[in-house]
Amino acid sequence: MKTVFMFPGQGSQGIGMMAGLLEEFEIARQVFDESSEAIGVDLKEIALHGPEDRINQTAITQPIVLTASIAMWRVWESQTDIKPDFVCGHSLGEYSALVASGVLKLKDAVRLVHLRGSLMQDAVPMGEGGMAAILGLDEASVELACKEAAQGDVVAAANYNSPGQVVISGHKIAVKRVINMAKEVGAKRAVLLPVSVPSHCVLMKNAAHEFSKLLNVITFKDAEIPILQNVDAKIKTSSNEIKPILLEQLYRPVRWVDTINTIHSLGVIKIIECGPGNVLCGLIRRIENSFKLFSIQDQTSLENSLV
Repeated sequence: MKTVFMFPGQGSQGIGMMAGLLEEFEIARQVFDESSEAIGVDLKEIALHGPEDRINQTAITQPIVLTASIAMWRVWESQTDIKPDFVCGHSLGEYSALVASGVLKLKDAVRLVHLRGSLMQDAVPMGEGGMAAILGLDEASVELACKEAAQGDVVAAANYNSPGQVVISGHKIAVKRVINMAKEVGAKRAVLLPVSVPSHCVLMKNAAHEFSKLLNVITFKDAEIPILQNVDAKIKTSSNEIKPILLEQLYRPVRWVDTINTIHSLGVIKIIECGPGNVLCGLIRRIENSFKLFSIQDQTSLENSLV
């Protein structure tokens, strides 16, 4: 049975996440300790106790979600010899997939996403950027609304999450214009998201330039498990192909629908979401309902996935 492991992105974090895993497994605690040492931040303390404004800071959220996901992955590895046929992740989750597939060492991935989060936060002045979820319109209609609403500002599709759910990103003033247009042409919902960073649009190009300076000194290995990347939804194993796409990922959209369709075309039957939350399983059900879906966050859910 072909299996994919997929890893969640930003937005899956919450105070108390992975508490049971951390209490029960020394290997999970070791992962948090390794990540914390890499960036000089006590990620376990923040994961368990917050405060909320700290865990939701982009520069903290990204390493903490990655660390929680890899803690669960390492517990999985300690309990079974089963290896997935492919790995992938949603936006930030792609870095967790790179660690799981052996492309990056954990400490290097944590350093990368810590910087990634900081650069994304600093790329656009506070209050000028925004994102919104548009529900009930097809991709072409959302793209047309973005084109018409730009009016010299930046706004574009950022996440193609599922049929009828597209997230847009850009200057907040333009994002609000798209929201109004979308409602006028029949969107079921068009709502501003509670984020300050306009991810996956051209406003992140300067961040990508700065990010490349660290990316270029980090060692990348070829993938032991083939990985599907967000930008093009194609399978890769060569580090020379994987590495440059991580820069593009900052300012190009997450093609999640294409990713899931590619997975389906490969004959995958089972998908395991590894890490905090179960957002990805919810999105997948709206794209393709033939998969066996599991979300693992603790010992019980891990055992349930081994059916």
